[in-house]
Amino acid sequence: QPRLGEGTQGAGGVAEPSPASGRGPRASRGGRKAARPARARGGMSGPGGELHPRTGKLVTLSQGGRSAARSQPGQEFNHGLVLSREPLRPGRVFAVRIDRKVNSWSGSIEIGVTALDPDHLDFPSSATGLKGGSWIVSGCSVLRDGRSILEEYGQDLDQLGEGDRVGIQRTAAGELRLWVNGQDCGVAATGIPPRVWAVVDLYGKCTQVTVVPGEPEEAEDGAAGDEGLSSMELSEVVSNAILSAYSGSLLNVSLGSPPLGEGPPGGGGAPLTSNDALLFHEKCGTLIKLSNNNKTAERRRPLDEFNNGVVMTNRPLRDNEMFEIRIDKLVDKWSGSIEIGVTTHNPNSLEYPATMTNLRSGTIMMSGCGILTNGKGTRREYCEFSLDELQEGDHIGLTRKSNNALHFYINGIDQGVATSLTPLVVYGVVDLYGMAVKVTIVHNHNHSDRLRRNNAIMRALSPDVGRRALEASGVGEPEPERLLFHANCGQKAAIINDGRTALRPHATDDFNHGVVLSNRALRNNEVFQVRIDKMVDKWAGSIEIGVTTHNPTYLQLPSTMTNLRSGTWMMTGNGVMHNGTTILDEYGHNLDRLKAGDTVGVVRKEDGTLHFFVNGVAQGPAAWNVPPNVYAVVDLYGQAAQATILDDMDLLPLPDDLSEGNNQLSPSSPSSAASVSDLRFHHLHGANAVITNGGRTALRQNCRSEFNDAIVISNRALRDGELFEIVIQKMVDRWSGSIEAGVTAIRPEDLEFPNTMTDIDYDTWMLSGTAIMQDGNTMRNNYGCDLDSLTTGSRIGMMRTAKGDLHYFINGVDQGVACSGLPPVYAVVDLYGQCVQVSITSATGPMDNSLSTSNVTEKSFPIHSPVPGVAHRFHSSCGKNVAFQDDGCRAVRVAGYCHGIVFSMKELKADEVFEVKIEELDEKWSGSFHVGLTTLLPSEVPYAATGLPASLLDLHSKATWLVAGSEVRRNGQLQKQNYGCSLERLGVGNRVGVKRCADDTMHILVDGEDMGPATTGVAKNVYVVLDLYGRVTAVSIVSSTVLEESDGTKPPSVASETYSEEEEEEEPTPCENEAPVPPAAMEFLENHGKNILLSNGNLTATRVASYNQGIVVIAQPLPPGQLFQVQIDFLNPQWTSSLSLGVIGTSPERLNFPATACSLKRSAWLLQRDSVFHNSLKICENYGPNLDTCPEGTVLGLLVDSSSCLHLYVNGMDQGVAAQDIPTPCYVLVDLYGQCEQVTIVTNDTPALGGESSDPHSQGDMEKADMVDGIKESVCWTPPVDMNTMKTCEYHALCARFKDLLLLPDNYFAEDPKFSLCYCESCHKLRGDEAYYKRGEPPRDYALPFGWCRFNLRVNPQLEVASTCKKWHMAYHGTSVGAVRRMLDQGELGAGRRDPALCPSCPSHSQGENPGVLAPSPACSNPPVPSPLPDPGSQFRDPKSQRQHGVQVAFQVCVRPGSYKPGPPSAGAPDPPDPRFSPAELEWVTKEKGATVLYGLLVRVE
Repeated sequence: QPRLGEGTQGAGGVAEPSPASGRGPRASRGGRKAARPARARGGMSGPGGELHPRTGKLVTLSQGGRSAARSQPGQEFNHGLVLSREPLRPGRVFAVRIDRKVNSWSGSIEIGVTALDPDHLDFPSSATGLKGGSWIVSGCSVLRDGRSILEEYGQDLDQLGEGDRVGIQRTAAGELRLWVNGQDCGVAATGIPPRVWAVVDLYGKCTQVTVVPGEPEEAEDGAAGDEGLSSMELSEVVSNAILSAYSGSLLNVSLGSPPLGEGPPGGGGAPLTSNDALLFHEKCGTLIKLSNNNKTAERRRPLDEFNNGVVMTNRPLRDNEMFEIRIDKLVDKWSGSIEIGVTTHNPNSLEYPATMTNLRSGTIMMSGCGILTNGKGTRREYCEFSLDELQEGDHIGLTRKSNNALHFYINGIDQGVATSLTPLVVYGVVDLYGMAVKVTIVHNHNHSDRLRRNNAIMRALSPDVGRRALEASGVGEPEPERLLFHANCGQKAAIINDGRTALRPHATDDFNHGVVLSNRALRNNEVFQVRIDKMVDKWAGSIEIGVTTHNPTYLQLPSTMTNLRSGTWMMTGNGVMHNGTTILDEYGHNLDRLKAGDTVGVVRKEDGTLHFFVNGVAQGPAAWNVPPNVYAVVDLYGQAAQATILDDMDLLPLPDDLSEGNNQLSPSSPSSAASVSDLRFHHLHGANAVITNGGRTALRQNCRSEFNDAIVISNRALRDGELFEIVIQKMVDRWSGSIEAGVTAIRPEDLEFPNTMTDIDYDTWMLSGTAIMQDGNTMRNNYGCDLDSLTTGSRIGMMRTAKGDLHYFINGVDQGVACSGLPPVYAVVDLYGQCVQVSITSATGPMDNSLSTSNVTEKSFPIHSPVPGVAHRFHSSCGKNVAFQDDGCRAVRVAGYCHGIVFSMKELKADEVFEVKIEELDEKWSGSFHVGLTTLLPSEVPYAATGLPASLLDLHSKATWLVAGSEVRRNGQLQKQNYGCSLERLGVGNRVGVKRCADDTMHILVDGEDMGPATTGVAKNVYVVLDLYGRVTAVSIVSSTVLEESDGTKPPSVASETYSEEEEEEEPTPCENEAPVPPAAMEFLENHGKNILLSNGNLTATRVASYNQGIVVIAQPLPPGQLFQVQIDFLNPQWTSSLSLGVIGTSPERLNFPATACSLKRSAWLLQRDSVFHNSLKICENYGPNLDTCPEGTVLGLLVDSSSCLHLYVNGMDQGVAAQDIPTPCYVLVDLYGQCEQVTIVTNDTPALGGESSDPHSQGDMEKADMVDGIKESVCWTPPVDMNTMKTCEYHALCARFKDLLLLPDNYFAEDPKFSLCYCESCHKLRGDEAYYKRGEPPRDYALPFGWCRFNLRVNPQLEVASTCKKWHMAYHGTSVGAVRRMLDQGELGAGRRDPALCPSCPSHSQGENPGVLAPSPACSNPPVPSPLPDPGSQFRDPKSQRQHGVQVAFQVCVRPGSYKPGPPSAGAPDPPDPRFSPAELEWVTKEKGATVLYGLLVRVE
């Protein structure tokens, strides 16, 4: 299985592990974990505690076979396998201590068992390579025979340190268990055979271990120990109860106390301590200080440390007993806060972790608003009230009911069932984490005390629930009509003037504790406005105003209102905060600049929007979905010392419409300098976007929980030469990716806003990161800027010139042409990922420069290769001072001034531009970089005796053309001087490109401007070569390869788009029984794997993380006879394996999806690779093509026929019955695994089985003989060129490299590469090729050359028979490598002295070129199978892999009917015989000149 951060092991060798990446249960929690020594109880004795003398090749044993070390730990990371000397005894633990680790690698110790006898074992490089019955725990996964069977198991072994102990145990019941530092991690696997050896792999960071005594599972003496329940019994409870599925819903809210337990604790039977009162246990976290008779716990050094604050109760909890604590002290420095729960671990024997969520067994904790079981989230939203929002004085409690249900209480209110399967014996546990510093156990569960502490609960239940409760007690008062300040105010505030004025009497002594609220809730559209009466100049900051859901009667007022974490919206400075978090920056007038006499106000409108006023001017909407019945709040903070409420008569009338702000600009608005442009954001936008500040500001609401659906668009189309510029005002670091910007020709009224703008597949151009994208497809990578690297304050501009060129500007600097030929467009901004808020700048408007009239400047030359393609890369072969970055797109010279030669990854095609941008200069050196073309193969560089020279000027081993400064040289010899712009004058940001034109000339381009031909007579097969010499120390590639077909994105067309064997042969009638297409209603279900993101109306599924957890299911049942199809959109070569698909017989609505589909064990039929599985058991092999080899664009379909048989369709071609007895209804399932990262449901875009003929004559021809020997010839749809398997087929590439070594003239072959077909097993199955076809008049069978690769030849124009070749028969002629060129020169068979032999079957069936049969006249051969491979001794060395291969060649030949004589093979019948052809007609001989035409060159490589 692929694992990020580790090397992958393949058949060809072992890749080095990549740098380590951090893992942990909670990324925000650090801290060292102390090693916990295992308790030695009955450790292993005798030879069972020793290691086997046979080990991995890098292992050295010592201490009598009890210690093992991996040699060369800094250079090698594997080959560190060790096994136990003897098989494991049932119930005994084989344990080792980690003695030494290094930081060079990722990954660490791996441990498990194997049924393979070490005496006869061929040791693999790592434990995951063990097969034949091996179970290995690696990281936090369990693998069987190298394949993952359990994700997220136990403790992550990669996180263990030196001194930690890890053991493995096979129980008498055949269970495999992992032990870490004496703790049982539970069952890892079952069904372990009785005779197994322990396996330890000193992998990656782990370099030395020593065998130590282990822990037995079943105590042989039967002793239960001192505890009421042994740790193993508790582990069983955890395994069988806690780890089960959790269910339960919120109960009705009750303000009454839960009943206190009476009598002894039930069930568990654990002995009580002598002190029956519930206190904190004396053993606690390392930073905890206990006081108040162990009722109070406090974390020491709270401003320096945030963890190591775990405390537990001194005894187990009784049934229905309330364990309640009060928060006494919080600090504001950290994120996160108190966590509370229960654990089965006895505090006497527990090695306390840094934080309780690090414990992986027996623990249930409430953290935030969710429930964590053994450190993993089991209920993310247990209640809507977060522990992180509680304040000092709030109460938290829990109780274990007699029915085993666990309930949590906040300020006395029951939050409902957290889990219904709580173990019988549990201790209460509190984690004083983050903000939480001090708590006290509350024994007096007083109703009125809790009622005064339930502010957070009251806020969510209803804003006036507290008042209703008070009125129910008979103490309610009629609501006053006039708005006044409430008498309950901050500690340093006072209310005077009959409630109209609030002040801080001692404003110069303190700057806070000045919060005041209105005496009643605001009505809809009622303005609350105050005048600042008095200010002091001692402090920073000033008045703050807003609203809150909290009733002032019951609110314990905070020191400043922005400290309140619930139900509060405040305007502070020139921003808006919700629950203490800024949601809007740069909003309206800055309140800190107000003076005495200025007024501020707030209003909640009827639609739930919140608006603020400064001096009577509306500042626009500040918040949305604000609940009704909110109270006004004024915080007399800092300079603000006194404020008075203004009556209605003093207020300005409320504007009719505040939704788009007010045209009166406040002095500190971002657009306060009145801009001449009328460009704004349109009022139509994405679901999570918000437009404010009069249309000038856009932000994404809920920015920490939502990362997309925030597209905004300009209110009108951009004029020619008009700049649309925005400034980034706010970002968050929660997400990856950031702002995306571009243009679209779609009117805002016609745009259905998608999740992200790159989902739009028409009339849209976007810049995402460094990629220019058109209609969702990447046109080019490495554009001149990277949007993901921009920070707060950066400016992004877009402009369309009069010529239709799109330019981007970063901080006012033109980045050059991004793309050309654009129609009139609107500006688009996608507030994606990290980017939260932007505003239009005053620079927006007509550009006062040459670009507005499209005059060409130095920066405005077109950047080449703005077409769909893949970014160029540098080849790994390079000078010794070169280092590559950015996946091979950036080259850096890291030392000296020379040895900086780099090559392009691939040959440069005709008229293709390879362009780089200068990134860094070092002025201490003279000279500059050189650029050119060379015939030297980069792959041959490592094998050259002398290696690469120090400078490109000294590269003479192969033909090399280069430009150095303004000189042109060939193999170091001067060819031309004063050519173009001198490269020595270029600086950072300049672009240099090289191009080989079709006329064999080399051109250099500087900033897109062609300098003209530099030299002529350049060879065809050349690579780009650069020399990072002198001043230039770093360059990055900014160009892309050109797609081979300009119309590669058109829908497939049988007549023109795709070439296949069948089409060229006949173009017959369409296939019958064309399967129906799925209805548009088919879509993916919202219930899916956790790494899946649905888009495109749930028609597209994308795996956004890792390599698994990618299962998606179709929401609707699959109707019988209905073909359902998906297309593979994107493959990631980082992983191995690919998608699988099938059907399930159970409803997917509530299905809990495993990590991979192969783990489904109930009513599941799955197609994976080339096999069929039922309930995870393989029932069929060699079915259809291997799905792991399907390229991007492949269309896969499933159909259940009327006989309940499951069929797989590949590119519309039925692969036959895969499984039978499929239930009804059934649901289609797709697992986006490994390489496959995105699929899309295909509706009616792809024919199910065939296409129509484009030849009007072929129909009649087929009617004559469309059935011969029961085989019907058909034309079946094949993928379009851009998804052709040729592009990804390694066998085709290998055969092509051999053909290139023959140095045959290109003019002999068809120009279009799509006329070369590979007939390897995967390719011909993906195309759906039949084995036999017909050709000629009268039609005659021939076989396709399966196992070969065909390169189509041009028909000799001198042959008059060329126009009638389609009426001739097809055959094969085997020949030798040496005769190929001679026969091509002659244009037909007959190159030898005897009659050539032809065969209608594959060349592999013929026995070789028989010199006794060949004659001077040409010979014909029949259909599909090539004749025997005549030259079995030919060998060639692959220039790419340097491996030796056997090779055979043959010709596919057209032969005129009646010109040949069939007969038996002269060299004996092929073995095995081809049943389609009679042995008496297997070889054809012709003596007629002109009766044969060479059709294709066939190559087969062994």
